[in-house]
Amino acid sequence: MEPRELVKVQTYMRKVFGAKTLSVRARPKIKDSAEVYVGDEFIGTLTREEDEGELCYQFQMAILEMDLEEA
Repeated sequence: MEPRELVKVQTYMRKVFGAKTLSVRARPKIKDSAEVYVGDEFIGTLTREEDEGELCYQFQMAILEMDLEEA
Protein backbone atom coordinates (compact mmCIF):
# COMPACT_ATOMS: atom_id res chain seq x y z
CA MET A 1 0.00 0.00 0.00
CA GLU A 2 1.21 3.46 -0.85
CA PRO A 3 1.85 5.99 1.97
CA ARG A 4 -0.89 8.23 0.52
CA GLU A 5 -3.40 5.35 0.82
CA LEU A 6 -2.39 4.66 4.41
CA VAL A 7 -3.04 8.28 5.39
CA LYS A 8 -6.45 8.35 3.68
CA VAL A 9 -7.61 5.12 5.31
CA GLN A 10 -6.18 6.18 8.68
CA THR A 11 -8.06 9.49 8.53
CA TYR A 12 -11.29 7.66 7.69
CA MET A 13 -10.86 5.06 10.45
CA ARG A 14 -10.04 7.71 13.07
CA LYS A 15 -13.26 9.52 12.18
CA VAL A 16 -15.44 6.37 12.16
CA PHE A 17 -14.06 4.92 15.40
CA GLY A 18 -13.47 8.24 17.18
CA ALA A 19 -9.92 7.17 18.01
CA LYS A 20 -7.33 9.92 17.58
CA THR A 21 -4.47 7.54 18.41
CA LEU A 22 -5.43 5.01 15.73
CA SER A 23 -2.65 4.51 13.20
CA VAL A 24 -2.35 2.50 10.00
CA ARG A 25 1.21 1.31 9.49
CA ALA A 26 2.85 -0.27 6.45
CA ARG A 27 4.12 -3.82 6.76
CA PRO A 28 7.78 -4.18 5.78
CA LYS A 29 7.52 -7.18 3.45
CA ILE A 30 3.83 -7.38 2.57
CA LYS A 31 2.72 -4.67 0.16
CA ASP A 32 -1.04 -5.33 -0.05
CA SER A 33 -1.81 -4.96 3.65
CA ALA A 34 -1.07 -2.83 6.70
CA GLU A 35 -1.30 -3.11 10.47
CA VAL A 36 -3.76 -1.10 12.56
CA TYR A 37 -2.89 0.14 16.05
CA VAL A 38 -4.61 2.15 18.75
CA GLY A 39 -1.78 3.77 20.63
CA ASP A 40 0.87 1.04 20.87
CA GLU A 41 -1.63 -1.84 20.81
CA PHE A 42 -1.99 -3.87 17.62
CA ILE A 43 -5.70 -4.35 16.90
CA GLY A 44 -5.89 -5.80 13.41
CA THR A 45 -4.91 -5.88 9.77
CA LEU A 46 -6.06 -3.89 6.78
CA THR A 47 -5.97 -5.52 3.35
CA ARG A 48 -6.17 -3.76 0.00
CA GLU A 49 -8.29 -5.61 -2.55
CA GLU A 50 -8.89 -4.74 -6.17
CA ASP A 51 -11.36 -6.71 -8.29
CA GLU A 52 -12.66 -5.74 -11.74
CA GLY A 53 -11.50 -2.16 -11.25
CA GLU A 54 -13.19 -1.82 -7.85
CA LEU A 55 -10.88 -0.95 -4.94
CA CYS A 56 -11.74 -1.67 -1.32
CA TYR A 57 -10.02 -2.10 2.02
CA GLN A 58 -10.91 -4.93 4.38
CA PHE A 59 -10.30 -4.46 8.12
CA GLN A 60 -9.99 -7.63 10.21
CA MET A 61 -9.83 -7.61 13.99
CA ALA A 62 -9.74 -10.61 16.30
CA ILE A 63 -11.21 -10.26 19.79
CA LEU A 64 -9.89 -12.75 22.28
CA GLU A 65 -12.06 -14.05 25.10
CA MET A 66 -9.49 -12.91 27.66
CA ASP A 67 -9.79 -9.36 26.28
CA LEU A 68 -13.54 -9.41 26.99
CA GLU A 69 -12.91 -10.37 30.61
CA GLU A 70 -10.84 -7.19 31.07
CA ALA A 71 -13.63 -4.97 29.73
